[in-house]
Amino acid sequence: MPRYRITIEYDGGPFVGWQRQDNGPSVQQAIETALTRIGEATTVTGAGRTDAGVHALAQVAHFDLGKAWAGDKLRDALNAHLRPAPVAVLEAEEAEPDFHARFSA
Repeated sequence: MPRYRITIEYDGGPFVGWQRQDNGPSVQQAIETALTRIGEATTVTGAGRTDAGVHALAQVAHFDLGKAWAGDKLRDALNAHLRPAPVAVLEAEEAEPDFHARFSA
């Protein structure tokens, strides 16, 4: 199960924050939905949480996938499925198995 590191940017205006919540859409939920749409249902771990309306220019996150993806193909596939949400994957790359978005900063 390869682990991937992504760098994302987003406009936090329409989101309740980073973390998945019942009271509205979150950035984590948007990325997890995009992953499900490419056949890779998994949990995304971010470098940190943000509050409602907070923007990011280079936030890091990681997740494990069932198959190997070329970084540029993964980035493009996620971006295609993130539209029209104001979230963009800037970079995607395979990471070391022990990489953790929060603890490896």
